[in-house]
Amino acid sequence: MMLSYSLEPLFSYHLQLNPPEIIGAVPEGIRANVYTQSGTVTGKVQGILRPVGGDWVTVRSDGVGITDVRGTIETEDGALIYMTYTGVLDLGEDGYQNFLQGQLPAIAQIRNTPRFQTAHPSYLWLNRIQAVGIAEINFTTFAADFDVYAVQ
Repeated sequence: MMLSYSLEPLFSYHLQLNPPEIIGAVPEGIRANVYTQSGTVTGKVQGILRPVGGDWVTVRSDGVGITDVRGTIETEDGALIYMTYTGVLDLGEDGYQNFLQGQLPAIAQIRNTPRFQTAHPSYLWLNRIQAVGIAEINFTTFAADFDVYAVQ
């Protein structure tokens, strides 16, 4: 039996990222940090992504990047919303070796599971949500576009 659910659109966001800061090959894979330069949020939440977050990614030997993202949304009405997620970034079967050589695909897909924390009364409903995100990153421009949905 499959349980019923629906996906409710929450917001979209566009990010401008810095090129990866490569830590290098560690036992778990290749460690790299990708920091946020700027971002805009539109939808049920509107504002900016503050330039204080980033992705602490590990690229596994099979070319899959495991994302570890943390960031802060600042809404148009002054609320701060902490957002964190993990996800999967598929860099292709040769992604590990290519990443070591500084060769990234032009475009890559990301699938993630955002969670939110805020104390602002207008956004307390976000604390109760499990979300899913669909994203695409352009490694030529280091721009990324995300759509975020609440699982209902």
